[in-house]
Amino acid sequence: MRIRTLTGRVPAAQVKENPEPIAPGLIERLKKLEDLSGLVSDVLDEFGLEGTVGSTTLRPTLDRTVVATVVTQRNVRQDVTAFTNVSNRSWKMSEIEGINQCDPGQALVIEGVPDVSNMGGLMAAIAKYQGLAAAIVDGGVRDIGSSRSIDFPVWSRHVTPLTGKWRCTTVEINGTVNIAGCQVNAGDLLVADETGVCFVPRDWVERVVDRCEQIALYEERISVLTKREGSTMQDFLDSLYGKI
Repeated sequence: MRIRTLTGRVPAAQVKENPEPIAPGLIERLKKLEDLSGLVSDVLDEFGLEGTVGSTTLRPTLDRTVVATVVTQRNVRQDVTAFTNVSNRSWKMSEIEGINQCDPGQALVIEGVPDVSNMGGLMAAIAKYQGLAAAIVDGGVRDIGSSRSIDFPVWSRHVTPLTGKWRCTTVEINGTVNIAGCQVNAGDLLVADETGVCFVPRDWVERVVDRCEQIALYEERISVLTKREGSTMQDFLDSLYGKI
C-alpha cells in the first residue's frame, strides 16, 4: 500500500493508498486470450459478480485491448457557475492527481460528471507520458483526436467540447467509485476492448483468470470443428452442450 508524493491539487486526506500490484503473470495470461471482455463477462456471471459495461455505454476511442489494475477518481459537479470559477481562476478538477497516483501500466478510472469533459487532450498526453495504459470515464471527455493521435485509449460515456475544469471538483482518489452501476475499487482489474469493459475485484482475479483459460480451451475445441471438413451438426451440439 502506498501513496505517491502528492501534487497538492487534491487535499491529502482525500487521496487513499494504491494497493500493491497483483501478480503480473495473471495479467499476461489474460492478454493471451481472445474476445476478452466477453470471456471475462461470462466468468463474472458464473461467480455472481456485477462488473460488465458494454461499449454502447462506455465507448472506446480506439480499437485496443487493455488489461490493467486501476486507480480510481471521483468528480462531482460544482454548485457555482463556470463564469464565476473562470473569473476567480478556481480550478478544482484534478485528473493530474489521479494520473500522478498511477504506476506505469495502470489505468485511471473516473466516476465523472455527465455532459462535461472530465479529461481532455493535454491530460491524455500526460497520462501517456507517465505510462498509463488507458482511461475509463463515466462522464464526458474531449479532444479525442488528440488522444487518438498519441495512441492513448479512452472509454467514455459522453464526448463534448465543454470543459469540466470550471465545473467539476475532484473529491477523492482511490476510493470506491460507481461506473455505470458497477462498484470499482482501487487495485481492481480492468479488462477493456472494443466490445466493452469489465471490472474484476482484486480478490477474485486469480479465480477469474483460471476459469477464463478453461472456457477458452472449450471454445477452441468448437472453433477447430468449424475449420475441419466433415464436421456435423451433431459434432457442434456435442461440443457446445457438453460439460465445460
